[in-house]
Amino acid sequence: MALPGFREILASIKKGNDLSPVYILMGEETFYIDRIVEAFENHVIPESDKDFNQTIFYGNDSDIDFIVSTCQQFPVMADRKLVILKEAQTMHQAKSQLEKFAPYVSRPNPTTIFVIAYKGDNLNATSKLLKATNSSKAIIFKSEPVKEWQLAAHIKDYCNSLGFAIEEKATAMLCDYIGGPLSKVFGEVNKLAMIKGGEKKITALDIENHIGISKDYNNFELIKAVSCKNYPQTMKILKYFEKNPKTNPTVVTNSMIFSFFQKLSIAHYLPDKSEKAMMEGVGARSSWQLKDVKEGLRYYNPRQSVNAIHYCREFDTKSKGVESYQNEYDLLRELIFKIFTN
Repeated sequence: MALPGFREILASIKKGNDLSPVYILMGEETFYIDRIVEAFENHVIPESDKDFNQTIFYGNDSDIDFIVSTCQQFPVMADRKLVILKEAQTMHQAKSQLEKFAPYVSRPNPTTIFVIAYKGDNLNATSKLLKATNSSKAIIFKSEPVKEWQLAAHIKDYCNSLGFAIEEKATAMLCDYIGGPLSKVFGEVNKLAMIKGGEKKITALDIENHIGISKDYNNFELIKAVSCKNYPQTMKILKYFEKNPKTNPTVVTNSMIFSFFQKLSIAHYLPDKSEKAMMEGVGARSSWQLKDVKEGLRYYNPRQSVNAIHYCREFDTKSKGVESYQNEYDLLRELIFKIFTN
């Protein structure tokens, strides 16, 4: 049976009908777990009834027997009550402790909605607790970490939910400079949304102005310079990176150079060089992302593109101290020199 998704659970909570007596929320991506818990707190019990019919426990100072006893009590002058166990992972020997809820979960009080929020990991499918859900209408939600290639879609989706459009370049900049987890990158989107106010589009310029990314010295400008073998501009950017290492880690820069030449190598061997075919072939989501690849086709042949990938892998090994004691930015300059002269 397919597990319900985030939006499906959120929609049912907001409607307030057909709710299950038990929800087990777990996984590494904490953003969605927090949003579901917030929805329970905000939509299930009216504000006037919360003193008697809404109880919140925290893992590190909770007693299992007392939580179960609270769940078994009937609501006071209401149709239902809500009991939430937050931060369940902070309980001493959390996974074994949570097993003690199995008898209750197998036969829950139908007038109580009991929510367990367990972050950072998934409970074992063979655990007594999860097996107990088979005999009740309990809902299990797994909040899996977002893959790198999925992040852009999540950012766009979140911006849309706030009523904002976002430029392709702005999305790419958030992915590469902020990255996961979602709580971190969405926090930056929230900040931008507040700054923008009535303007309903987030641009690359907004990212540069408000998230501390230099307009002229960033990895996007570096790839642009590399794509056309602009050695002086590339060296200027690398010099800036070396002076600002916290915001320009070499591992991110190398990753972007690697990704560029990976796309370029694919593009070289595509029989159809039309924009649509190239977008599909290299995995670009917009024509904007193809600009550097198209430029690179003019300056690098297939052999040079493949060699560049090899040099990036070589940089990765050396930057970890394998057969090299060079400064990582010296290694980065060496990488660029090899790419431009191979």
